[in-house]
Amino acid sequence: MEEDAPTKNEEEEFNTGPLSVLMMSVKNNTQVLINCRNNKKLLGHVRAFDRHCNMVLENVREMWTEVGILLGVLYFSLLC
Repeated sequence: MEEDAPTKNEEEEFNTGPLSVLMMSVKNNTQVLINCRNNKKLLGHVRAFDRHCNMVLENVREMWTEVGILLGVLYFSLLC
C-alpha cells in the first residue's frame, strides 16, 4: 500500500508548476480568487491543498451575480 506522502518530484511540481500559486498562498498567507464551475467565485486563504486541487480554505467569501427575470423579459421583447 502506497503512502500519501509527497515525493521529491511532487514537491518540485508544487514549487514550480501551476500549483505553485497555491503553495505561495499557503506560505505567504495571501488570498486567492477561485473561479468555480457554477460561475461563482471564492475569495479566501488557502490552508492546505493536494495534487487533485482539493483545498482547505479559511475566511472564505462567496461571490456571484444574479440575472433578474425583468432583464430576460426586456431582452425577449427587444428580439420580437
